[in-house]
Amino acid sequence: MSESQSRSRISLLDLVYAFAMAVAALLSYWVMTAGLARLVDTPTDLLGGMWAAVSAVFVFRERELDSFSAGLARLIATCVSFALCLPYLWFFPATPLGIAILLASGTVVMALLRRRGDIITTGITTVVVMVVAIMDPHDSWRQPLLRLLDTVVGISVGVLCQWIGFHLLQRFRGAWQAT
Repeated sequence: MSESQSRSRISLLDLVYAFAMAVAALLSYWVMTAGLARLVDTPTDLLGGMWAAVSAVFVFRERELDSFSAGLARLIATCVSFALCLPYLWFFPATPLGIAILLASGTVVMALLRRRGDIITTGITTVVVMVVAIMDPHDSWRQPLLRLLDTVVGISVGVLCQWIGFHLLQRFRGAWQAT
């Protein structure tokens, strides 16, 4: 069988991976929308659910160590964005110029931290926080806090679902091979 033919087959591992990632995204979305519904308006809780689901998908990798590393990278990038956006939004309104300033600042900070590979994630997080703050300027300083919470929930659920899914698969394979 050629290499291209073997790649086109879907394995049990592929199916478990797909299912576990879908469950992680769904759980992350549900936790944040249900949790935030009591605290914020509907567009904000939907954004929180989306951001948590994105975080869960972002960290979902085939190996546990890779998932953990991706989660740590996502958390560091989000923390840098948080550390830049929160004080900015305490003192200044969210504007396109503010986005540019924070993007440049985030890039420099990530370079100083020797995390150049995470500059894009920091930038995406900063843009989301600032655009939402532009769309809803009332209490815009809450956006960095909410996106940090969304990210932590998404990372946690994503890594946990990845771990559970692959440990269940290993048990299933062990039981299958024993028979």
